[in-house]
Amino acid sequence: MTKAIECAVAVEGQGPALVMIHGIGARKTGWDKITAALKDRYTCIRYDLRGHGDSPLPAGPFGLDELVADLEALRERLGVEKMHVIGHSLGGMIGPAYARKYPDRVLSVGLLSTAAFRSAQDSENVLKVVHAMEQKGIPQVLETLTQRWFTESFCERHPEVIEWRKQQVIDTDGEVFLNVFRIYAQTEMSPWLHEINHPCLVLTGEFDGGCNPQLNRKIADALPDSELVIMPGLKHAILIEASDRVTPHLKTFLEKTGS
Repeated sequence: MTKAIECAVAVEGQGPALVMIHGIGARKTGWDKITAALKDRYTCIRYDLRGHGDSPLPAGPFGLDELVADLEALRERLGVEKMHVIGHSLGGMIGPAYARKYPDRVLSVGLLSTAAFRSAQDSENVLKVVHAMEQKGIPQVLETLTQRWFTESFCERHPEVIEWRKQQVIDTDGEVFLNVFRIYAQTEMSPWLHEINHPCLVLTGEFDGGCNPQLNRKIADALPDSELVIMPGLKHAILIEASDRVTPHLKTFLEKTGS
């Protein structure tokens, strides 16, 4: 039996439930601007993944199944019957995995800046980052990560935001951070994406190296009911760098899927 953790949660707004799942070493606060834009129509539910932010540390290693169990425990605790689920990066893997296991609980799925159909080389490249962090330490590899996450111009204009995001990673327990990075590196959704029959929004940045448009086209093609949005000029950290550009796509998609 997969043991769930009671994750820290913030609930705002009114209307159908909209659960937002952050990525590796991030926080529920990454969804603040999206929440501000959507809470007039949706009950926006943001939570910290296990071992992140205000959520308790897990007792040991965990996998995607445990992260799905945490989400189900959260749904039960909040008394939500059905929900829209949107996830970024690793969150974009947790959402579909949850929808696959609990299809009756889900209204729609948003897969933001996530990956599937990775080649052996793609997967190896992600694991190399994990190995580099294991050997050199997480802070030493952060510069490489932030260059992958944010565009150069954004880094120049908003150094304080880059530092804030780096600090989130540094404040995340090292073992937890490496654990979630391994899940992200080793999860391959391609064998089962065709089982997700909910309306899906697949959205990524044009220059997102690890979650690139080519992979996202394959994700969208594999899903029976999906639409694909490629956001020009952006890399991975679309929620932080361009939430104002992401929000209209989410609004349109959620309005179309209804409640």
